Amino acid sequence: MSTNKVVPPAHVIPANAAAAALNRSSLPAESSPTVWDRISTWASENKALLYTIAGVSVVVTSAGVVYYLTSDSGRSTGSTQPTEKKKSKKERRREKKKAEEEKKAEVTPPSNATQKKPEEALEIPEFDESTIDSLSAEVRASYAAKLKAAGNRAFGSLDYNRAIELYGKAILCKPDPVYYSNRAACYNALSEWDKVVEDTSAALSMDDEYVKAMNRRANAYEKLGKFSEALLDYTASCIIDGFAKESSKQAVERLLKKVAEQKGHAILEAKGKKLPSATFVSNYLQSFRLRPLPDGLGEDVELDEESSKGQLRKGLLAMSKPTSDGYEEAARAFEKALELGDLGEFEALALNMRATFTYLAGDAQAALQDLNKSVELSPSLVQSYIKRASLHLELGNREAAADDFDLAVAQNKDDPDIYYHRAQLHFILVDPECDIAVATLAQLLLQQGKVSQALKYFERAGELARTEAEVINAVSYAEATRAQLEVQERYPKLAARLQQVAGAAAMGVPPS
Repeated sequence: MSTNKVVPPAHVIPANAAAAALNRSSLPAESSPTVWDRISTWASENKALLYTIAGVSVVVTSAGVVYYLTSDSGRSTGSTQPTEKKKSKKERRREKKKAEEEKKAEVTPPSNATQKKPEEALEIPEFDESTIDSLSAEVRASYAAKLKAAGNRAFGSLDYNRAIELYGKAILCKPDPVYYSNRAACYNALSEWDKVVEDTSAALSMDDEYVKAMNRRANAYEKLGKFSEALLDYTASCIIDGFAKESSKQAVERLLKKVAEQKGHAILEAKGKKLPSATFVSNYLQSFRLRPLPDGLGEDVELDEESSKGQLRKGLLAMSKPTSDGYEEAARAFEKALELGDLGEFEALALNMRATFTYLAGDAQAALQDLNKSVELSPSLVQSYIKRASLHLELGNREAAADDFDLAVAQNKDDPDIYYHRAQLHFILVDPECDIAVATLAQLLLQQGKVSQALKYFERAGELARTEAEVINAVSYAEATRAQLEVQERYPKLAARLQQVAGAAAMGVPPS
């Protein structure tokens, strides 16, 4: 029952629909991609443009792919077709092994830490805060080097508290980003994440392209649940390293999903379950043939409006009012009809109609339950099969959708609604309050180089989307765009490097 993929009859399609709709000519008729897959397809066909929009080169992988527009990580179902060629198991194993090795390297002891010389064999300078000021810069540097070496050996012996003490004294002698990063490695081993952030931040204040410190801070942020901050650090790390580090690229995709899920759930909780715009609902309802009231529910039949059947009729009549108030009234009436019970032969119809409005309000699973029961109660109600087929497609279950269309044909092969929806399911509606239209506009703004405006529209698409998967995917695009802008604001020197990578990508040269 996907409102994203149906088109109302020709007479209610806005005149500019064809111009605003996405190009679907490359999609197989039986596929069921969401709007985000369509945008991903668009991105893959316009990579050179996307790499250089408005001086903001979006993150690319080693294959030169726009990571947040072609990644599968944000999708909730397995129904979509990948934009890029699927990797072999051998390639995936190799990448996984590489990422694990890189991850392991992040927590290995600092340089020379694995040497097994006892600390006693080293000369440990003796001083305190009261005497350090009397030492020359040369002596301080010498002391710091010796203390660092001793700290490395303590780290290698897993004596992290002693290593922390020694690195701290080295910092007292000579503040150095390496010393701060090494002490952060000790705190990392002790799972003291706030202190990891503190020390790595100190290191980065001295050297803002210190990748090891950046990755350590990103890991600590992730452990603390600060996913946006972690995403920003890993994104910057990828840019500095030229996207050569597999573990960092995987971290970006992992965190992008976490950030999107976190913000997406907050959006859903804040707005609750509500119907989309009246135009959107009207377009969906008009994609089914208008039918008269069933026998027994006609306006000439005397029914108590407060009875279950009276409420069912009230809902059906309210649907003829193409306004938000009319549709809200219909939804309430169908809900009350089922609460009252005693619907007899009309229970399947009531379930069908409640499912329609439940889905439009964004609760796909509840709608599916109602349609399942509707089909059980009245196998001849073809519309329930059609709506359930559309809903299965929305949830990524292609086989179940195909089965439902077949069942509908078996019940009534002459019902045109079956063929209309099976053929038209992959189109999109053009509506000012439709998340798809807004996302399409964001895509076009990217194409024009208006990245900040595109970010606003991706965020708006997340607010307008109804299902959890749609909201999370919309937020994924917004967060990826935001990360790129924030990296360049925080690290201005990286802008030129991004342009170099973008230029190479536009010419078909993948990053190293």
